Amino acid sequence: MIIPKTREEIELLRESALIVSKTLGMLAAEIKPGVTTLHLDKLAEEFIRDHGAEPGFLGMYDFPNSLCMSPNAQVVHGIPNDTPLQEGDIISIDCGALKNEFYGDHAYTFEIGEVLPEIKELLKVTKESLYVGIREFKAGNRVGDVGYAIQQYTESRGYGVVRELVGHGLGRKMHEDPEMPNYGKRGRGKKFVEGMVVAIEPMINLGTRRIKQLPDGWTILTADNKPSAHFEHDVALVNGKPELLSTFKYIYEALGMESDEEVEFRAEVYD
Repeated sequence: MIIPKTREEIELLRESALIVSKTLGMLAAEIKPGVTTLHLDKLAEEFIRDHGAEPGFLGMYDFPNSLCMSPNAQVVHGIPNDTPLQEGDIISIDCGALKNEFYGDHAYTFEIGEVLPEIKELLKVTKESLYVGIREFKAGNRVGDVGYAIQQYTESRGYGVVRELVGHGLGRKMHEDPEMPNYGKRGRGKKFVEGMVVAIEPMINLGTRRIKQLPDGWTILTADNKPSAHFEHDVALVNGKPELLSTFKYIYEALGMESDEEVEFRAEVYD
């Protein structure tokens, strides 16, 4: 059952989402060759707690860490470890925070130094597909409209769209209705309603869409061991239109990048 949020609840969700956004921005300045994902995980946990929140992933379903850290061919749910990042790697970081009983949850795939052009293009298209999907999150549309848009945008460029893992509703629970697949058919699925909040998160592979799981019970890999990208935003349906609760602004500031990709979805200028 979809749980619409009041304006007050949406603002609480925004607060949690922005803690995640700022955490990812802090991490962006720390990611470089030689750094371990376990070190980054510890930095993130401390940062989240310093901002009056709790790590949203730590202990959820018995997950052992605060961040899902998924390098290269890992799609999602990678467990932080002592293996140093290397030049040319990519790393998908999925982060959650719980504050005032509401969750924030979003993700970004980072480049470590110089990556191959085909991998850089994968990241570019995957992030673009996130906004393609968000544009379809509007009054009168359904879940399938978002999934269809993401699928068409990425598959037309030769990439594989993961089927087994999906976005989701967001609120007092990390995972609420509806599920938000990154594939689908127009006009199908649950209808969007005013006040609903979702996490839209394309998981797109350079090669096959098929995946496998490591014996650790968490880590998801591409079946062909080719790289995968993951980008995620928290979005509310306000006045019939998508409104971003999360932002990549802090990441871009840390990396010295400029972007206007979020402008059409913003209700305010973030600090």
